Amino acid sequence: MSNAALTAGGKLAGRILDALAEATTDAPGITRIAYGPGERFAHDLVRKEAEKLGAVARTDVAGNLYLTLGGSSPDLPAIVIGSHLDSVAHGGNFDGAAGVVAGLAVMAELVGQGIRLPRDLVVLATRAEEAVWFPLSYPGSQAALGFLDPQTLEARRSDSGRTLADHMREEGFDPDAVRRGVPGIDAGRIAAFVEVHIEQGPRLVAAGAPVGIVTGIAGGFRYVDAKCLGAYAHSGAEPRFARHDSVLGFADLVAALETEWDALERGGHEATITFGRVQSDPTQHGGSRVLGELGFTLDVRSAEAAVLERIEARLHEIFAEVGAKRGVTFEPGPRFTWGPATMSPDLIGRLDRAAAELQMRAPHVPSGAGHDAATFASAGIPTAMLFVRNENGSHNPHESMEIADLDEAIRLLLRFVTDFDNPLEQP
Repeated sequence: MSNAALTAGGKLAGRILDALAEATTDAPGITRIAYGPGERFAHDLVRKEAEKLGAVARTDVAGNLYLTLGGSSPDLPAIVIGSHLDSVAHGGNFDGAAGVVAGLAVMAELVGQGIRLPRDLVVLATRAEEAVWFPLSYPGSQAALGFLDPQTLEARRSDSGRTLADHMREEGFDPDAVRRGVPGIDAGRIAAFVEVHIEQGPRLVAAGAPVGIVTGIAGGFRYVDAKCLGAYAHSGAEPRFARHDSVLGFADLVAALETEWDALERGGHEATITFGRVQSDPTQHGGSRVLGELGFTLDVRSAEAAVLERIEARLHEIFAEVGAKRGVTFEPGPRFTWGPATMSPDLIGRLDRAAAELQMRAPHVPSGAGHDAATFASAGIPTAMLFVRNENGSHNPHESMEIADLDEAIRLLLRFVTDFDNPLEQP
């Protein structure tokens, strides 16, 4: 699709994304640190663009941004379209931001076409979705709904070592009100929450489809500072029977978990098991030493809570089995969890109807990664997600979403919001 064929909203989205990339470039990618200058710039930019469209802007006590285009019956619960604007370090420009600008693009289409919805349309830009900065799941969206655990305000940002509360306060927000549970939006006043996001896997590329409708979001658990502890020894002098080798213990752990993963897949279950970081102490390791300590992270995800429970139980069995076999011990360290989220069947049906009306192919796909949408779904709010085709994954500089594909999501969203108060025919 040429740029001339884009909707006016699609052109707006492309322009905003270009401005974000230019302002937050951090070679080889872009960086928008949560509660930092890049995220601040992005929030200021989308606020200004929304105000040009006639939207009313406000922030809550945690700094989440609400951009509201008033409906003809504002007493009705609102439709909320939202995502985040922070990024990982040296990441891509589209993860999160594409969803916020898609909401602005829908707003621009409504204004340009002279359409006033019965209910308010709110574009929400959340804070701090990327857990790389704070070891938390969706603190911005949790604070928006008023149920962020007060203890998480003491979580420390990975680059600065300062707390979430400190960074909120530095940006002009009110962590004390967050601690008291002051919400930014009433869950009971949301008719639907929809998040647009680039797909972070290859399903839509493989299917040749520009847009997909998400069925559910995986939950998971993560150990961020786990250790396998053995004993350092001389590589030549220490016989095998006397060794407490942390490398072999860790290797057995990996192999046993992969065996469990194989069994789950044979049973028709999906999960991911990832050792994202494996490291030893460079002041202690050496080419002629048995390694006495090895650190690692473990990230486990599935859309099925029972699968997560099964893997967790098996993990601790493996710790005991390998410990007895290899003479090592495992210290898993802090554990972080987030629950699976199922998308609203009603909203999926409405998106299916909109796609059919537009003669648009929009297959159903799962989400293995977490998103702010999971917070809203877990709060009992009708929630949906759209994925936009994207090559080369995410959290890297090589994200490759085409604006033409985002424009398809904008068209689908526009039909969804304009049809929202029309009854959905039952099959």
